[in-house]
Amino acid sequence: MKNVKIALMLSATAILGACETVDETRTATAASTKSVASASAASAASEDQRILAFYEAVDQENLANSPISKSYRGIRDADYGRWDDPSDAAAEADFKRGQDALAKMKAEFAPANLNADNQLSYRLFEYQQDRAKRAFAFRNNDYIFDQMRGAQSQMPAFLINIHRVSTKQHAADYVSRLYGLGPYMEQLVRMSAERADNGVIVPDWVFPYVINDAQNVITGAPFTKGDDSPLFADLKKKVNALDIPQAEKDDLIARGEEALLDSVKPAYEKLGIEMKRQQAMAVDGDGVWRFKDGAAYYAERLQNYTTTNLSADEVHQIGLDNVERIHGEMRGIMEKVGFEGSLQDFFKYARTDPKFFYPTREAYLADANAAIAAMEKRVPDFFNTLPKAPLVVKPVEAFREKSAGKAFYQSPAPDGSRPGTYYVNLYNLKDMSKNEMEALAYHEALPGHHLQRAIQTELDDLPAFRRFGGVTAYTEGWGLYSEELGKDMGFYTDPYSDFGRLGMELWRACRLVVDTGIHHKRWSREQAIQYLTDNTPNPDGDIRKAIERYIVYPGQATAYMIGKLKIMELRAKAQNELGDKFTFGDFHDVILRTGPVPLTILEENVDNWIAEKK
Repeated sequence: MKNVKIALMLSATAILGACETVDETRTATAASTKSVASASAASAASEDQRILAFYEAVDQENLANSPISKSYRGIRDADYGRWDDPSDAAAEADFKRGQDALAKMKAEFAPANLNADNQLSYRLFEYQQDRAKRAFAFRNNDYIFDQMRGAQSQMPAFLINIHRVSTKQHAADYVSRLYGLGPYMEQLVRMSAERADNGVIVPDWVFPYVINDAQNVITGAPFTKGDDSPLFADLKKKVNALDIPQAEKDDLIARGEEALLDSVKPAYEKLGIEMKRQQAMAVDGDGVWRFKDGAAYYAERLQNYTTTNLSADEVHQIGLDNVERIHGEMRGIMEKVGFEGSLQDFFKYARTDPKFFYPTREAYLADANAAIAAMEKRVPDFFNTLPKAPLVVKPVEAFREKSAGKAFYQSPAPDGSRPGTYYVNLYNLKDMSKNEMEALAYHEALPGHHLQRAIQTELDDLPAFRRFGGVTAYTEGWGLYSEELGKDMGFYTDPYSDFGRLGMELWRACRLVVDTGIHHKRWSREQAIQYLTDNTPNPDGDIRKAIERYIVYPGQATAYMIGKLKIMELRAKAQNELGDKFTFGDFHDVILRTGPVPLTILEENVDNWIAEKK
């Protein structure tokens, strides 16, 4: 019995010891698991930090090769007085740098080891470089000098609007850029001549625009008698605003005058001579189908701008379908205002009656500013995230207003030194309908481009390529979506203004028809103009300028409607599936807080958000 007790006691002691050993093992295992988890989390965080450093290094290398990009970003350093290298060798080096960076990213980083934000950045960086690879093969198909984006007006506009002067050195850099503008322009002239000789030449009606733009730059003092030329006036204004001795101001202005006469003037005169040579070579036809690789080029442009695989015929049909839909909605406006006659009669009435146009530029600008001010008070009810950057409305400068588009937006500088700018072209007030003023302001300013692009610039936690890059279908789709959002927000109380909103949407639907018509179906400029005349209420000058834009900018105009339709589709899906859980503010955050993305990724983001909310 005694032995049994001893045995039981020993057994109990053993069990207790075993229990203690198990507890110690569990504690040790838990500690080890926690240590492994911590190490794993630290490793993941390290990978996230490492890829962000990689993106930053890529961005810095790109900036080092682009003084122009630095200026747009508000960076004023030793490169502030320089231009980019426009040569094809530089383009090849830029392309190789991007492809090498992509290969390095794939070799050194695994998406599974990154957090969700950086996984998206990984996909977007890959998308960006893949898009660049597709476009690179067609790089010599771009027009260097045209009425929309031609260097003859873009470079002076850059100096006037982007090159800020707040020190004597900045002014000296301005003068340095004036000296450099001549060689820069002469190199572009040589490249344009080579492309023209290879069949890449603008239609003959483009040349008068380019020649006129170029002549405007070198008209006025110090080139000719009269008022100061645009660049000389801008230099004087910026230098005279500096707090430096008058003698130093005089020296800077004198050096600028010398640069204008010795560098800028000869280059622009050579440009004029070359444009006249090319005009004599111009061939019939307006679309890029004229190029030896025109069909493949246009297919790439459609894919680039829409971020889809839609064919030209599919895009064309989407346009036709939406033209028919919007015409039906417009007939409802006709009934509301009591107009008797056909839709085409209503179009003629809207494009010709004087009451639908502003008498002065000042009146247009006053109404545009008032519309934006009213919208500014309303946006907090529909948006959780708002831009910090201020917004200004400016008329397009006189030297380029004859050829420039009707309206466009320029993003703010990330350091807050330059506001977001809504440019409106008031060259011909008969091209700027009162009916469209409201929708145009919403598109370019609030809640359109200014809200979206300022927020994008202010997403400090994202890599630079996402903060400053772009996806046209996303950006312009948002602009067009914003026009209709204005109606959801309670605006367009005047039925004619609502008709103007529909007219703007109709305009973008027609773009799908005429852009593909010109570049795929071989429509002439006149045929495309007639289509817009028959199917839109826009003034004749507006129609002509638009068609001329689409001709020199193939594919870009298709992005607006394709992008807007996708955003509206995703919003309807979210509203249907979430019901009372849907809020505009949350939906808009999903769209805006990633920065620009292709439409396929945009759909994924919204689907994921819907699943999380449900």
